[in-house]
Amino acid sequence: MSWLSGLLIGLQEIREHKFRSFLTMLGVILGVASLLAMFALTAGIAAGWRSTMQQIGGLERVGINDKQVSLEFADLAALSPGRTLADAEALRGIPHLVSHIAPEMQVGATISAPDGATVSARVTGTWPDNFTVSQHEMAAGRFLTDLDLERGARVVILGDAKVAELWPDEYGTDADFLGRTITINGRPFAVAGILARYEREQDRRRRQALARGDKPPAGQAMGGRGPVGSGRRDMFSWKNESVIVPLSTLYHEFRSGQKDTPPLAMAKLDQLNFRVRDLSRFDETLREVQNLLKGTRRGVDDYDFDTREDWFERMETSLRSTQLSGGLIAGISLLVGGIGIANIMLASIAQRVRELGVRLAVGARRRDVFLQILAESTVIGIIGGLLGLGAGVLLLALLERLAPLESPPVIEPSAILISVGFASAVGVLSGLYPAWRASRLDPIAALRYE
Repeated sequence: MSWLSGLLIGLQEIREHKFRSFLTMLGVILGVASLLAMFALTAGIAAGWRSTMQQIGGLERVGINDKQVSLEFADLAALSPGRTLADAEALRGIPHLVSHIAPEMQVGATISAPDGATVSARVTGTWPDNFTVSQHEMAAGRFLTDLDLERGARVVILGDAKVAELWPDEYGTDADFLGRTITINGRPFAVAGILARYEREQDRRRRQALARGDKPPAGQAMGGRGPVGSGRRDMFSWKNESVIVPLSTLYHEFRSGQKDTPPLAMAKLDQLNFRVRDLSRFDETLREVQNLLKGTRRGVDDYDFDTREDWFERMETSLRSTQLSGGLIAGISLLVGGIGIANIMLASIAQRVRELGVRLAVGARRRDVFLQILAESTVIGIIGGLLGLGAGVLLLALLERLAPLESPPVIEPSAILISVGFASAVGVLSGLYPAWRASRLDPIAALRYE
C-alpha cells in the first residue's frame, strides 16, 4: 500500500465518522491555535519594539555621557575640560568607523508665534548629522544644512507637538507653517522644517479612530489636544517637542555673551551622540572612540558610553522566554491532542478488528496495515493543524476586538509552517502505537472477533 492510498482511506474514514473525527482533532486544533497566536503576538511585540528602537536611533546610535571620575584619576579630574565640541571634532578623525556625529547644546527658552501662542521649550543647537543620528523624518521642509551652520543662520526645525502648541487653531488643517517667523527669547527665527509625528501604534490607532468619527477602543479614551493626547509623555516626546537650531547659532545668540564663556571649540556640550558605521565593528569603534577621548580629556576617565546593546539583549531575552513559555503551554495542548488521537485510533482498531483481519487473510502485508492506520492518524493531525490555523486567526481577531493590543500581532510564514509541522508530527507519533497494534493482529483471531 502506498502513502497516497493510505491518505485516501484516512480521508474516507474521517468523512464517514465526522463527529468522532472532529472530537479527535479538537485537542490538535486548540494546540495549533494557541501556538499560532503565541507566535503572532510575540512577533507583533518584537516588530513594534524594533520599529520603536529604529525610530529613536537604533543600535548604531551611541551617546557619550559624563560620569564620576574613578579614584585612580581623582587628583587629575580638574585637568579634563569635560564633554566639549573638541570631542565631536576628534570623532571626525575616524570616518571609517563613525559615520555621523551630533553634538548638542541646549538652552531653556520662551518661544512666541506672532500669529499663534507663546510656549516654553528646550531649544537644541546641533549639527546637520543629527538628522541621521536620531533617525528623524521630515513632514515638511528641510533639516539643517552645513551652510546654516557656517552662517549661523536663524532657522529652526520644529517637532509636531510644538507646531500644535504654537498654532493650536491651525494645527490639523492645510495651513503651511514653513517660512513663518517665530521668536526664541525675543530673537526672530524662520521655520525651515517640521518633523514627522512620532507615536506608538496604540496612539496611532486612537487618532485614526477619532478621525473616522469612531469611538476609541475600550480602555483607550482620548484626551487632550493634537498629537500630544492626554499630555502623557512617552519615548517619542523628545522628538515631537523638538526645537532645533544650528549649533553655531545657539552658541552665538544665547551663550557667547555670558561671562567667562569659552570659545566655541571648547564650549560645553549637553549631549554628544554618534552613529557607528558598521555594527560588525561595534566594539572596535568604541575602543577607537575611547582612545580619542583619552586625548581630549587628558587621560581622565570622566566619560562613559550609552549604548542600546544591553536594552536590546534584555528585550530579546524576554521575547525568547515568552515564546518558550507560550510554546510549552501550546505543546501541552498538542500533547493532549496527540493522546486523544491515539485513544481514538485504538478504539477505532477495536471496532475494525474483523475488517483488518479480512485484509490480512486475503494477502495484505502487515506493513500495509501499519501504513493505513498511520496514514489515518497523520491525516487527522494535518487537518487538525489546518483547522487550528483558522482558529488561531479567529482567536487573534477576537483578542484585538476585545482588548486592542499596542503592537498588532504579526503572522509570519515560519509560524504557520511550525504550527502545521507540529500538528503533523503529533499525528504521526500518535499513530505509531495503534498502527503497530493493528499490524500485529492474528488474522485467524481477528476473523473470529465478535
